[in-house]
Amino acid sequence: MRAHDDTSGQARLRVAAEVLGHLADPTRLHLLRLLSAEQDVTSLTAQVDASRSSVSQHLGRLRLAGLVQARRDGRRMLYRITSDHLADLVAEALGYADHAVFGIPHHRHRVTEESPAAEMSSPESAAPATVERWTTAG
Repeated sequence: MRAHDDTSGQARLRVAAEVLGHLADPTRLHLLRLLSAEQDVTSLTAQVDASRSSVSQHLGRLRLAGLVQARRDGRRMLYRITSDHLADLVAEALGYADHAVFGIPHHRHRVTEESPAAEMSSPESAAPATVERWTTAG
């Protein structure tokens, strides 16, 4: 069972690193932030500092990576982010950047809570017994 856990853990780290790699480009990060609502290339191009061609290429990469979904509406393609987890990750990254850019102290208060998954997990499960959550001071 341990070898399976290690393989799953490595796959999980690999996927997370790939996702973070896609977020490493400022234009893609901006596009993902904007795509909580469906938008087409024209409206996205008006909101980011990139050409229409560049926006289309970034959207193509994000779509191939499974981070953005596209659907046809007549002659237009509409794009949106695929996951609330990804939207939250983008928001957290931008929140961290706000702290760094504006000199806001970072949060370091940790609260430990029981995880609902912990109650259902077996001893061999990789699920943690508790979940750590960071809170803001004050």
